[in-house]
Amino acid sequence: MAASFLLLFIVGALFVSSNAQENGDNYKQLPETFKKGVDLALENLHSHAAIQHHFLFFRSLTKSDIEAGFDVKYIFHHFYLKATNCQKGTADLTACQFRNNRPLIDCAVCYKTFREEIEQDPKPYIHCIHKTSLTQEMKAARQQHCNNMGYSSGATTLLASTGTTD
Repeated sequence: MAASFLLLFIVGALFVSSNAQENGDNYKQLPETFKKGVDLALENLHSHAAIQHHFLFFRSLTKSDIEAGFDVKYIFHHFYLKATNCQKGTADLTACQFRNNRPLIDCAVCYKTFREEIEQDPKPYIHCIHKTSLTQEMKAARQQHCNNMGYSSGATTLLASTGTTD
C-alpha cells in the first residue's frame, strides 16, 4: 500500500514539474515580436488592483503577422493566460505552478512594429477577459478594432491573413 502511494506521489510530482516546464517552453517558443505582445498584456493585467495572483502565458490560439514593408509588421495574437499559485509581484517565478481552479484569461492583442519594436502609433490594442465572460459581440469588436488598425495605415487586414503555422 505504501509503495503504491509513493509511486502515485512520484508520478504526480513528475506531472506537475513537466507541466511547469511545458508552460515555460510555450512562451519560449514564441517569436520575439509575439512575446512582446504577451508581455504587454501581462503588464496590463497585473496592473489591475483586483488581480491577486501572477498569470503566465498558457498557449496561442491564433497568431498572424503581416509584412507591410520597410521593416513594418502588423501583429495579431489571440492567446490564453492562466493563473498561477504565486502571488502577484512574485520575483522568482520558477516555482509557480498553474492553478486549475481559476478560469483562463482570453487575450487578443494587435499592434504595429517597426524594426521588431512595438510602435505607440497606432496605440497597441489589448483586450483580456475571463474566457467564461467573452461574448460574440466582444469577439466581433476585437476583430473590427484590429482590422481598422491595419486599414488606417493602408495595410491588409490583420485577421484576414492565414497567419503563421506552428
